[in-house]
Amino acid sequence: MNAVREAAVAGLFYPEHPARLRRAVTHLLARNESTYPGPPPRALIVPHAGYVYSGDVAARAYGLLSASRAHVRRVVLLGPAHRVRLAGMAIPSASAFATPLGRIALDRAGLARIADLPGVVVADDAHRFEHSLEVQLPFLQVVLGTFDLVPVAVGGAAPERVAAVVDTLAEQPDTLFVLSSDLSHFLDYEHAREADERTRDKILAHSTSLTGEDACGAGVINGFMCSRAAAALSVELLELRKSGDTTGDRERVVGYASFVLH
Repeated sequence: MNAVREAAVAGLFYPEHPARLRRAVTHLLARNESTYPGPPPRALIVPHAGYVYSGDVAARAYGLLSASRAHVRRVVLLGPAHRVRLAGMAIPSASAFATPLGRIALDRAGLARIADLPGVVVADDAHRFEHSLEVQLPFLQVVLGTFDLVPVAVGGAAPERVAAVVDTLAEQPDTLFVLSSDLSHFLDYEHAREADERTRDKILAHSTSLTGEDACGAGVINGFMCSRAAAALSVELLELRKSGDTTGDRERVVGYASFVLH
């Protein structure tokens, strides 16, 4: 991979033109403004579909960051690997990730700290076309402005190994964790509602036993919930919706939710 990991899904999952993208994210944040009165987030769970489907749900979470913008210097972004079969976790060799809104510097020191942990490999192929991480970046750029990024693509890693990555990086207090995951996939609306409510309850209970049927980012969420960092956090649901709420198609829907951990 080049020194910069270029945007792969701009124009597909979100607008490609910089001004249109900034307007789209700003509009999503404005119409999903939260009255959440809680403490600053330590972690967010957000979906990763195209903005037309899950942008409102993600915006409910990202809007919480405006008050703590000055306190977040680094974002650890963990998402499932969709494109490459991955036994553990992959970090990139790039120095920056790019979106139409500009480049985000990677925290190479933070990446070096986790590079030798069990299950972690440097694998640029796992990042080159991965949308679960990329679609979060424009939201973070608009809300936070400047920050350093630690992107981790998670495959079939044991929860304990993901937790080791989390706890190593959690030692720096100005770090925000963003966990990228959709919920159920391609059930009819009613069965999706039932499945997603069960998954919601598991996440609220700090479950470490989610399956791929519960959430495509099950490995990400299980690993985070297994960490020492998560044990000290409360979890609150912000939004729970289906793709059918937007498209009107209730035969094959995808579930989306956002949570805040503080």
